[in-house]
Amino acid sequence: MSNDTNQLKSVLEKASRFFDRFDLADQTISDKENLADVFTLKWDKSIGFIPIHWEPKLAIADLLHVDRQAKLLLANTQQFVANLPANNALLWGARGTGKSSLIQAVLGTFTTKDFQIIEISNNEFNDWSKIVSWIHQQSPHKFIIFCDDLSFDKNDTSYKSFKAALDGSFMSLPDNALIYATSNRRHLLPEKLSDNLDATHIDGEIHHSEAIEEAISLSDRFGLWLSFQSLSQDQYLAVVQHWLTHYKVNDSEDAYKEVALRWALQRGSRSARIANQFARDYAGKKLLEQHSD
Repeated sequence: MSNDTNQLKSVLEKASRFFDRFDLADQTISDKENLADVFTLKWDKSIGFIPIHWEPKLAIADLLHVDRQAKLLLANTQQFVANLPANNALLWGARGTGKSSLIQAVLGTFTTKDFQIIEISNNEFNDWSKIVSWIHQQSPHKFIIFCDDLSFDKNDTSYKSFKAALDGSFMSLPDNALIYATSNRRHLLPEKLSDNLDATHIDGEIHHSEAIEEAISLSDRFGLWLSFQSLSQDQYLAVVQHWLTHYKVNDSEDAYKEVALRWALQRGSRSARIANQFARDYAGKKLLEQHSD
């Protein structure tokens, strides 16, 4: 077989695989029977919606010291699923404080066939028009669009498409979709000290600079704001104890307390994530010792 023939065969095989990908995307997007059997979808720029296997790993009861946030987010989701008015939600605050975990725990309590989750990454916001157009066509199916660790750089203009999708344009999300997002930034955009220096005082009132107004106008499109803070020392140790009990380690407080605090100090944070990581490490070592004896 000649080199030209081999090259042609290779090109045809690649082309076939390429179009197969789009066939899969079309089937996933258009086949509502398949959609009813899929709980979670992920948007891929080159393919479209991909069904993914996801099972909630955490229950709401596993998330300590976020009772207020859990109650509000659960109520908002219940309203949405029941065809009642509900808000887009922004969960913001310190890293590792349970923002993403709470969203997943809440969504994991709903398993109706008319409700799906769509996960979208930060670099895919320029595809909002495609996503919104498709969601419009899927009624009465309902969708929570999950955006984890959402933020935009100063020179990233895709936030404008995202802002328009939230509210204020003809391509805004339809009634059968909400956005649940997490972020370490309250206003999603970087804020500089110089932005505050540009603020003006008129008749005793503070008028924010254009940069601050732009940042606020984005986060204002979320009707539900939930803030998350780092844990106190006692709260951190309570979360450690919760997970050690979960892993069936019953050491006395004196046995793990000092080690747990040192673990948090080394990582520069007392958060639920750090507490869980310590408990996994401590429990694993203890259980391994027991198996070795």
